[in-house]
Amino acid sequence: MSVRVGVDIGGTFTDVALEDGARRWSVKVPTTHAAPERAVLDGVGRALAAADRSFADVTLLVHGTTLATNALIERKGARTALLTTEGFRDVLEMGNEGRFDQYDIRALKPEPIVPRHLRFTVRERLRHDGSVIAPLDEAGVAEAARRIREAGAEAVAIAFLHAYANGDHEARARDILARELGSAALSTSHEVSPQMREYERVSTTCANAYLQPVVSGYLLRLEESLKAKGLAGPMLLMLSSGGLTTVDTASRFPIRLLESGPAGGAIFACDIAERLGLERVLSFDVGGTTAKFCMVDEGQVRHSLDFEVARTYRFKKGSGLPVRVPVVDLVEIGAGGGSIARVDAVGRIAVGPDSAGSEPGPACYLRGGRDGTVTDCDLILGKLDPDAFAGGTMRLGRDEARAALDDAVARKVELSVENAAFAVTETVTEAMASAARVHAAEVGTEIEARTCIAFGGAAPLHAARFAEKLAIDRVVVPSGAGVGSAIGFLRAPVAYEVVRSLPTVLGAEVPRPVREALRAMQEGAEAIVRPTGGVSDAPIAVRRGAYMRYVGQGHEIEVAIDADPDGPDFASALRREFERTYRQMYGQLIEGNAVEVTIWTVKVLRPHEADGSSPPAAAPHPAEPAGTRRVFDGEAGAWQDWPEYDRAALEPGAHAAGPAIIAEAETTTVVPATFGFRIGAEGFVWLDRLGSSA
Repeated sequence: MSVRVGVDIGGTFTDVALEDGARRWSVKVPTTHAAPERAVLDGVGRALAAADRSFADVTLLVHGTTLATNALIERKGARTALLTTEGFRDVLEMGNEGRFDQYDIRALKPEPIVPRHLRFTVRERLRHDGSVIAPLDEAGVAEAARRIREAGAEAVAIAFLHAYANGDHEARARDILARELGSAALSTSHEVSPQMREYERVSTTCANAYLQPVVSGYLLRLEESLKAKGLAGPMLLMLSSGGLTTVDTASRFPIRLLESGPAGGAIFACDIAERLGLERVLSFDVGGTTAKFCMVDEGQVRHSLDFEVARTYRFKKGSGLPVRVPVVDLVEIGAGGGSIARVDAVGRIAVGPDSAGSEPGPACYLRGGRDGTVTDCDLILGKLDPDAFAGGTMRLGRDEARAALDDAVARKVELSVENAAFAVTETVTEAMASAARVHAAEVGTEIEARTCIAFGGAAPLHAARFAEKLAIDRVVVPSGAGVGSAIGFLRAPVAYEVVRSLPTVLGAEVPRPVREALRAMQEGAEAIVRPTGGVSDAPIAVRRGAYMRYVGQGHEIEVAIDADPDGPDFASALRREFERTYRQMYGQLIEGNAVEVTIWTVKVLRPHEADGSSPPAAAPHPAEPAGTRRVFDGEAGAWQDWPEYDRAALEPGAHAAGPAIIAEAETTTVVPATFGFRIGAEGFVWLDRLGSSA
């Protein structure tokens, strides 16, 4: 049997999922921020010991990490220089001249990754179609290299005007800098993000260069440590787009790792939806630091080419550093188990977006933390067992949690500690529900008729109340929900996506240069995916897409391309798919307007080989509680005795009405009085609103 391991480094916990054939083991250990590899080695070692296996038995290890994201947020990357076209030195500060808050005259934009004294220019110029106006001044590049070396830069971003259409000048500049600077990390925009929109492309390239030494150094240390432990199989990295790639590719393009953890969660939700035959799903992933939501339709998640990192205003769109690489389309807010509760200046209870993390963590962790958090509140309310948290590896302090919340919230709003804890959990759950509503509106879809798939350490605690606020009647808590993203890594395909701007107005035929570009993009992606053939025996698949709009619009929509680019009806098929997608999103078409493609995408992948078997249906029978749990019911304002069930002891077909607590190693599911639960044939917990048709 193959032993496969998924490892997800989160802001609070590092999750490990180990699969040995049909059996699974999981472990949660606190993230070691100073040296993340320590938690990885510790967690994997514990999982292997529980499975009675060794590192030598591991045939594949898949890893996702927050290291790249944290380095950008905390500004702990490499000293980076920018080499750009003469006259464009200040594009990072000028941006796109948009204001994320037009009424705040003191609004602060994020500081550029590359300060002005580390930005250098060289004479060269291309037209928008890639033709040359002024050749590259190679002597000027050599002079810039000298000044970059004197400035002590460890990495260089090379981003010339219109390089997405022709990367020759950037490639030549890279060769000169490599000769002059030796070991400096070099990133070129035509390789990192070959897309139009100058500010976003330069920002993305600078971020990639900024991260290269940090991420490549970490991956090298981890890979060497795992090999020293005897790891036999390869280590692959989870990409923000939902695919897997090699350590070498991840080291070259660390910008593609920024949303690797949330992407793993989305893949996990897709796999569950497909297995259960659920066509419309809301993925609800809550860990210690953030809550993530995405829509899954017919087993597929939406994708985007735009997102932001390191926002300066409470996750406010437009206030962060723009990044343009393929990414799973999801929304992420600072609302997790470790989110800190407080009373704001006008006397309202507020939660997050800042988190206590794992060092020191919530007050109840007994690691020196003094902040009252959502986890502290769940403990105070009786929803968590202080002696069984994280599989019993951590003891929680209820007295410490009460003292922290009393000091931060209860006394300031003149509530009992229990009522204050209930108010905090209501506040954070409403914040989650509001974010989900906004995301549904932004992508043009409804939310009420969906099934909520809840996972992550904190999601099952709040999923039923979250569903109530959104008028959702059904929640599914899968097996291994506490480490869902790590399991999702093991369901992801080995894949790589190439994106390129090649503006094309649709006519009767698609021009030959576009067809040639699509073939070249496919060959480039295959060159990255094919060497991983030992990981999966599945044949290579190709998925093409386009970002399209009506001529004159400022935004695009993603359109899947099923037609053969070399076929005679490629252009008409592309137009039909655009109109179908546009009508679905906006309700009507703009008759008579020309249609254009701004960006083409080609994704090459080896799909995950899923187990097609399904367990037989189980006969319904009443669930037997393992005991009772004292829980504070905030709506009733009183302590109550709720039945407590051991999930490991619940057989398929078991069912009961709420209220109830279902406890397991990595999480706890709260079933309020308005819901009942049952264990499906696949072993998942299904929560159905009582009186609904779900």
